[in-house]
Amino acid sequence: MPGTDGATAGEGARGGTGALRRTLSFRDLVVYGLLFIAPMAPVGIFGTLQAASHGAITAVYLVATVAMAFTAYSYAQMVRVAPRAGSVYAYARVGLGEGAGFVAGWMAMLDYLLIPAVAYLFSGIALHALVPQVHQWVWTAVAVVVTTLLNLWGVRTAAVVGFAVLALEIAVLVVFVVAAVWALAAHGAQRGWAVPLTGEGGFSLDAVLAAVSVAVLSYLGFDAIASFAEEASGGSRLVARAVVTCLVVAGVLFAAQTYLAALLAPMSAAELAAKPGEQGAAFYVTVDFAVGGWLHDLVAVSKAIGAAFAALAGQAAAGRLLFAMARDRRLPGAMAKVDAGSGVPRRALLGAALVTLVAAVWAATRDDGLDRLSSIVNVGALTAFALLHASVIGWFRIRRQAAVPSVLRHVVVPLAGLAVVVAVVVEASPTAQVVGGVWLVVGLVVLAVQYAKAGSRAGSHPSGD
Repeated sequence: MPGTDGATAGEGARGGTGALRRTLSFRDLVVYGLLFIAPMAPVGIFGTLQAASHGAITAVYLVATVAMAFTAYSYAQMVRVAPRAGSVYAYARVGLGEGAGFVAGWMAMLDYLLIPAVAYLFSGIALHALVPQVHQWVWTAVAVVVTTLLNLWGVRTAAVVGFAVLALEIAVLVVFVVAAVWALAAHGAQRGWAVPLTGEGGFSLDAVLAAVSVAVLSYLGFDAIASFAEEASGGSRLVARAVVTCLVVAGVLFAAQTYLAALLAPMSAAELAAKPGEQGAAFYVTVDFAVGGWLHDLVAVSKAIGAAFAALAGQAAAGRLLFAMARDRRLPGAMAKVDAGSGVPRRALLGAALVTLVAAVWAATRDDGLDRLSSIVNVGALTAFALLHASVIGWFRIRRQAAVPSVLRHVVVPLAGLAVVVAVVVEASPTAQVVGGVWLVVGLVVLAVQYAKAGSRAGSHPSGD
């Protein structure tokens, strides 16, 4: 029965595994989401999106925000149904069944473990550029250790430190905005004021949509807020509001910074398209050209620190996912323990930290490490998003757990979100698709083994005994 799932999970939380503490405020939840996303996430892919969209990069982020709003809305719907740690794992479990729940959690696990590894590597690369005497793998490992200690200290402590880091990142973004406005007032724009919205030489819907498939990856992380549902002091409604707020704030920040950068960029979209090797540094080149090297360095330092704390938020979410799956006996039960002192799932956090440490340090020792890691992330989260949307339909429309299911909220919106997710997965790199497929197959094998063991136990203890 539908209500059984919630009762079972609740009993698990109150049993020998311990319970997570409700200490997070609305601000704390938004901080975790924005930390994971990073306020200046477009910096690294600015040139790529400029080239792909024919210069309409701000339109790309506006469309991407709307596209991801479908997913945010589905999260807001399901967090009220299953306000538990584990996020999409818990939602698919109640909306689609145990098997689908495991698959959703398994696929989300891939990205929750690897996205922090990429962020740690970004931090290591940036810090190595500032202090080249220390190898980047050392900086990467230091970033993992420092943020893991903060997570183990307690969710509230990590949120407070995270808020300070987020404030620093936003302050740097404000400095960029002010400096960009000054440069525009003093020297004028390099192109028409409407070009970041309409593109160079006319608006191309195909080009914008192709770029959107890449831009939506900038938003991955806002969903991590739902992982803290059992630690939010205001309950599920607070979490739902934080998820939507985080997405809207990120969309506004992304649109503002890309609009200003596009107006100031010395290279046109066509020039960037002709020189792919210069796309990665396009934002920094723009800052150097329009403002000066001092802002370049400030943005680089902010990105180095911000990346490490984006990984902190990702690691915390990964720990909650592992904890939730272990509590339901889908992963080793040792990870379902909650530390009595800090109130966090210490073993699950350490397990997540170990995986990300190995992946990040391995990548930091290779010349192609960043490319290899970056090429395989995101497909897991996108697959989990697809199951999230299906869960909304399953819970509200098929299982009819609402008095009057809404066609718009419970069918149209999740189907639209599902279409967006499928389109992005189709546009993903072949490597990501292969790794995601292999990970899915491994998960299905694990699930089959678990079902076989459960059936064997049931057969050896018939009800008549």
